Amino acid sequence: MGYKVAVVGATGNVGREMLDILAERKFPADEVVALASSRSLGTEVSYGDKVLKCKVLDNYDFSGTDICLMSAGGDVSKVWSPKIGAQGCVVIDNSSVWRMDSEVPLIVPEVNADAIVGFRKKMIIANPNCSTAQLVVALKPLHDAFVVKRVVVSTYQSVSGAGKEGMDELFSQTRAVFVSDSVEGKKFPKRIAFNLIPQIDVFMEDGFTKEEWKMMAETKKILDPKIKLTATCVRVPVFISHSESVNVEFEKPVTADEAREILREAPGILVIDKHEPGGYITPHEAAGEDATYISRIREDATVENGLAFWCVSDNLRKGAALNAIQIAEVLINRKLISPKAA
Repeated sequence: MGYKVAVVGATGNVGREMLDILAERKFPADEVVALASSRSLGTEVSYGDKVLKCKVLDNYDFSGTDICLMSAGGDVSKVWSPKIGAQGCVVIDNSSVWRMDSEVPLIVPEVNADAIVGFRKKMIIANPNCSTAQLVVALKPLHDAFVVKRVVVSTYQSVSGAGKEGMDELFSQTRAVFVSDSVEGKKFPKRIAFNLIPQIDVFMEDGFTKEEWKMMAETKKILDPKIKLTATCVRVPVFISHSESVNVEFEKPVTADEAREILREAPGILVIDKHEPGGYITPHEAAGEDATYISRIREDATVENGLAFWCVSDNLRKGAALNAIQIAEVLINRKLISPKAA
């Protein structure tokens, strides 16, 4: 007997990616339901070789559903996730609204799968920020071996992190530049075509943006509250995949060769690190891939026990949809849930 899965926000970038990954990984679902707002009623979305017609979230009964993959934004999740959980359906939420709730596990399966057992308190499991997910996958094996003290990370985040509107804006602005039209912007605070924007999300009182705060707070909750982390998050004119320049200070001595070998053996990571032109991974190459790629591993002589590396991952997959489905697989593989229909 398979599971019944609902995907909320099925018409969005991440929702569509969730449906693709469910089919790719042959997730043990007897039924998959696509849900969205009333304006998307009847919209067709692909699920493997099938076509699903979207149903309306407001009218849907979750009492017979086992898993809800929620990717409809924080406002929707804040209202609906508790209601869905109360019907006995586990919600795996992609928004930021539940991540720092002490009664909601924040999970990256390669990093802290054991923490998933606390999901029954609210029947909600949180997916981390896309930039946090790939970072902690990279840090986990190094932390286990050498103990991370401090991290300085600069991100280069693609426009797909801002949804379909962000991708559309990059496309339209790029075209406008080439044909000498006026460049118009709605989604981003400044022009994104052929430009960089050192702001993602709103500014906070201390001068950091909320995106930067998320990376600091979520890394502590997922990996280790003792880790000190500072981040600068930058939006770049790339459609898919986030990149990160990471500088780490450890408690124990570490060499680049030791780190390279440990990372090569770690789950979810591929090391591409040749000291030659092109011997590294770029966001274009990571798009559509499941792995978190690590390149440019080198020792940092400016601090004791320092290391620097380059980290790239598809933000729609490992940063969102794939991680959510991996969480669902943990629930099933550890026999934490059973199909209601059974």
